[in-house]
Amino acid sequence: MPDVSIALGGGGVKGIVHVGVIRRLQELGISIKAIAGTSVGGIVGAVAAKGFSPDDIEKHILQMNQNELFRFSFSSSPSVLDLSGVASVLVDMLGDSTFEDLEIPFACTAVDLKTDQEVIISSGLLLDAVLGTIAIPGVFPPKELGNALLVDGSILDPVPVALARWLAPTLPVIAVVLSPTMEGWTHMPSPRIEDVSNLPQQILDTFSKLKFAQAMNIFTHSIDISSRMLTELRLQIDKPEVIIRPQIDQYSILAKVDTEEVIRLGELAADEAIDEINRALDWPKTITRKFRKISAPAKMLDTTIQEDGQDSDE
Repeated sequence: MPDVSIALGGGGVKGIVHVGVIRRLQELGISIKAIAGTSVGGIVGAVAAKGFSPDDIEKHILQMNQNELFRFSFSSSPSVLDLSGVASVLVDMLGDSTFEDLEIPFACTAVDLKTDQEVIISSGLLLDAVLGTIAIPGVFPPKELGNALLVDGSILDPVPVALARWLAPTLPVIAVVLSPTMEGWTHMPSPRIEDVSNLPQQILDTFSKLKFAQAMNIFTHSIDISSRMLTELRLQIDKPEVIIRPQIDQYSILAKVDTEEVIRLGELAADEAIDEINRALDWPKTITRKFRKISAPAKMLDTTIQEDGQDSDE
């Protein structure tokens, strides 16, 4: 059975498509030996690495109410929406599991607002790591972890190819990208904050007319555009052996999705990439990878909380 490492990219709720890709890879006899995730890719990566099968993950997703995942935040946290609904689902699946409990090596990325640097999270509680990697700036609350204040890893690394390669240096990296190539950008819907609320339509109509709501929608749309361009640049630099792009352009990053349909699109995308995967598994390329040296692509995050300003190395 051929082995691969996978990099699961960010893209909001449509990241459910990752489940379909993983399912089809396994059905094709491909063994996933390492998983790197960013944002929603961090969620799917964490639960898959913990041992949940694609069928298990799909069952949990179908049972959850997408209308209850996000709510407008009325706390002191600097965010428009809170993650209480998402956290409830994650607690059910991850509990108090740590990275040391995983069946498959996994790591995710986030951005530390205190250092303005990308960080790798590969220790501590999985729940904390996931809440850090999915914290879209301004939309969801940042996550305090150790001495860091974390926001969405997609800000600097929308598809963590380098991290996947670092986790398994001798294996080909399959990157699952949730945005289309630049030619398809003009047809993508814009993300809107009101799309994720379960408030009555009359209230939403009023909210959408507020300058605050319009400003946040412009901000999230701009972040989405920036993330797409950064994705293309990082793919050119990091050069994954295989790129899988599921056809999910009809969904914005905050839209509610048809779970079964999106997972099916992930399966189809993996099928379409099988020739590319086979080329990446050719023995000459396998031998070449045996001799490459890979260093960590970002700083490892110390997830312990330091006291009295003492550095953890002291």
